[in-house]
Amino acid sequence: MVAERVAVAFAGDGAGEGELSWGQQDIWRAMVRQESWLPNGAWGPLPPGTTLDDVVDRLRYLMSRFPTARTRLRFGPDGAPRQEVFAEGEVDLEIVEAGERDPAALAEQLRLRLQDDPYDFERDWPIRMAAVRRGGELTHLVVVMCHLVTDGLGALVLLEELDKRPDAPVPDLQPLEQARWQASPAGVRQNTMALRHWESILREMPLHRYREPRELPAPRHWRGEFRSPALSLALRCLAARTGIASSTIALALYAVALTRVTGAHPAVIRPMVNNRFRPGLDRVVCMLAQYGLSRLDVAGVSYAEAFDRARRAALGTYKHAYYDPAALDGLLERVAADRPGLQLPCYFNDRRDDPTGAAASEAGAPGVDEVRAAAGAGEFVWTTRQDVPFEPLIVHLDEVAGGTQATIFLDTHVIGPGDAEALLRGLEAAAVAAVLDIEAPTGA
Repeated sequence: MVAERVAVAFAGDGAGEGELSWGQQDIWRAMVRQESWLPNGAWGPLPPGTTLDDVVDRLRYLMSRFPTARTRLRFGPDGAPRQEVFAEGEVDLEIVEAGERDPAALAEQLRLRLQDDPYDFERDWPIRMAAVRRGGELTHLVVVMCHLVTDGLGALVLLEELDKRPDAPVPDLQPLEQARWQASPAGVRQNTMALRHWESILREMPLHRYREPRELPAPRHWRGEFRSPALSLALRCLAARTGIASSTIALALYAVALTRVTGAHPAVIRPMVNNRFRPGLDRVVCMLAQYGLSRLDVAGVSYAEAFDRARRAALGTYKHAYYDPAALDGLLERVAADRPGLQLPCYFNDRRDDPTGAAASEAGAPGVDEVRAAAGAGEFVWTTRQDVPFEPLIVHLDEVAGGTQATIFLDTHVIGPGDAEALLRGLEAAAVAAVLDIEAPTGA
């Protein structure tokens, strides 16, 4: 399939070796649990007239500017990873001839192949790039990145700078420097406060959080998608009406749906926190996001009260979502030993465009009639069943064509497929109910 490989030389600042930062450690642990390098891939059309030199320049800039693109892992005798940032190197750019094939379809095949090809953390560069050529013209570009390079908001910074090519140096707090701060007295204090917050919730939360699955399917790890026009409209409507950030509204509604399905309250959820509100970290292209811990008692209250409780809990959740993952693992083991049967919280990752920004104004927000008309139009489908593990339960929210898409990954031996689908449909139902009457009881 590959017609040509072009070796692209690069060089950049920030070389060195050291410990992984907390964000890197967190995503590394997820990679180990899920037996995957967690690649993020995308493709798109190239402007007419794009030359090979243009694409080479794009790849060279990406590798040269961002230290995480020049980072490989090193493993000690105990298997623990460290990172090495290189000052220079070469990376291959693949050129693939489309021939009579559809270039866009070929670009998607390339994305899947680059994601599926084995990845060597010690020898491979964490970015793979390929271009599709047809009739002598470059038509599409494919980029796949290991999740160690960056999280979602960092990827937006990367794409913006790849387009604008700023002259300013990258921020000082790259992962090597982050790791040094995290080992300092100030970093130790931050971690201690975070673990204290976690322990207070873990020692009081309900032990059994999911109903026993009726069946134990094989393969056991499933992925499903629920696309909902009503959920998208309702979240915008509620954020405008209450003045509360849409991400907080979504978290509260998820807590309502989770409590309804499991019967366990308060709901204890691990929402993804971007950590970019911390000084010096907003423009760093790296893995910063970590899952926080939120305790939300939404049973027996109105939707308005549930939203206010989520708003008040958000500050503590965000403040304590910056921690040493190894220390947290130790805490989880100690608490689980003291509380046999403890089921750890589920994950919730709101990846929409402005998940933690201010709520929209009421001008232009969807109205009640618009939300009511869209209710019940959501479509659910199971997309994947595999033996390779996912997390026991994780839900992602994305804004896509046709509404908000909730994607669920689950271990069906922990939570049954029927309950998982009910959870996503319940999220939509709760959102619509809140729009119709925000003072109505949640029913949780």
